[in-house]
Amino acid sequence: MVAIDPLIAGAVFIATAATDAVYVMFTSAVIARKRIPAANWSAIWYLLSSYAVISYTENAFYVAFAAIGSWAGAYASLTFLHRPPGGPPVGAAPE
Repeated sequence: MVAIDPLIAGAVFIATAATDAVYVMFTSAVIARKRIPAANWSAIWYLLSSYAVISYTENAFYVAFAAIGSWAGAYASLTFLHRPPGGPPVGAAPE
């Protein structure tokens, strides 16, 4: 049986909870079409989930590029996403 380190297990739990909470805030900002908050939450989301970047590149400096790219992507998508207020969601099948 594999031994479980309670400290690591707790850190994983907290990191996952924080990442999901930030994702919810990001989604809420996107639905409300608030560009700056959505971009900010997106960048925070990537900072929290940057462990993979560090693991694969072994250089935490690349996390900054992930966060900046995430911010720009969220901001740009909400800037160029045009939908009439109260209209169907983007990508919805026409009636």
